[in-house]
Amino acid sequence: MILVAGPYRSGTGDDPRKMEANVRAMNETALALFRAGHLGVTGEALALPLLETAGSTGPGDAAYEEIFHPLAEQLLFRCDAVLRIGGPSEGADLMVARARAWGKDVYTSLDDIPAAR
Repeated sequence: MILVAGPYRSGTGDDPRKMEANVRAMNETALALFRAGHLGVTGEALALPLLETAGSTGPGDAAYEEIFHPLAEQLLFRCDAVLRIGGPSEGADLMVARARAWGKDVYTSLDDIPAAR
């Protein structure tokens, strides 16, 4: 199981279309991992529905702070590795730092990921 970590809000000015494009890029990468025999996951796939259910009114509100990055960290704990994609992102960089601290593999390219067993 490989966490795809990339920008969600970074560089978007919280524009929903730009954030959606960032999610799409992570989902496309997760799909490529799946097709290569891995389980690619994103924190957004789990966090965004929970934020909606929790009544979040937008990025950075109390529900977002309660759920978004904490959920990603819990998910990362269960993952074997992280694939860092995209441009600047404090949250994605945090996931990479946590992964390294926990002794997990960190990749920056799909080409670097070993074949699935």
